[in-house]
Amino acid sequence: MRGGAWRRFRRHRLALAGGLVVALLLAAALFAPWVAPQDPTLLDTSARFLAPFARPAFPLGTDELGRDTLSRLLYGGRVSLTVGIVAMVTTVLTGALIGILAGYLGGFIDTLLMRFVDTMLCFPQVFLLLVVAAFVPPTLLSISLVIGLTSWMEVSRIVRAEILQLKEQDFIAAARALGASPARIMLRELLPNAAAPILVAATLKVASAVLMESYISYLGYGVQPPLASWGNMLTNAQGYLDTVPWLAILPGAAITLTVMGFNFLGDGLRDALDPRLRMDR
Repeated sequence: MRGGAWRRFRRHRLALAGGLVVALLLAAALFAPWVAPQDPTLLDTSARFLAPFARPAFPLGTDELGRDTLSRLLYGGRVSLTVGIVAMVTTVLTGALIGILAGYLGGFIDTLLMRFVDTMLCFPQVFLLLVVAAFVPPTLLSISLVIGLTSWMEVSRIVRAEILQLKEQDFIAAARALGASPARIMLRELLPNAAAPILVAATLKVASAVLMESYISYLGYGVQPPLASWGNMLTNAQGYLDTVPWLAILPGAAITLTVMGFNFLGDGLRDALDPRLRMDR
């Protein structure tokens, strides 16, 4: 981030808070094997439904099978954030490719690709996810790819709009005059100059992917036990809301913090990287 952009970003207090939350969540997920007090799959039926802080060995209590809730939250964060990041990469690569092809080539290619985007947008993403998940075995990689391949449409529109503006600039005309190929112009000239909106979209897509993973895990099509994710922790907790509500509150709070953190970070990056936006915060 260049000096002016960094100054604008620092003035965005919610973005700084979001960045701190994201950094803490990523660190907790990365170092889960060293931070987690217990094995997240270890069963202890003599310690079922312990309340938070009831025993020092289980700081956030235990679930219906006596598994440590804090350990499952940490390892579940690894799964949910991995899904979010892999899905984001898939989304950005697919959306950027289609957007840059449509924006630069124009004409029939542009019309064809944009009508395909419109068609994909006609179907609710959750519906698409459930349809595909019914035919694809639910592994960590397949869930990530399915989420990514059903959420790239907005990115493609953002990139296309940016490319339509950039391709009329003088530096593109100069590249053409020097004999640069279309592929070189798209990859070496246009794509780096469209990086700012792509970066913002990528940040927001991580939050969206984490939320989508929670949706489909809650509906039983996502990450399967004994592997923990925040979504399937919510699924397991739904039958105990009236007696042990913290089993649902804790993973729900983790999802909420993650989504808010990435959204605030993306909002701050958008304001910082777009000099046309004046920040009042």
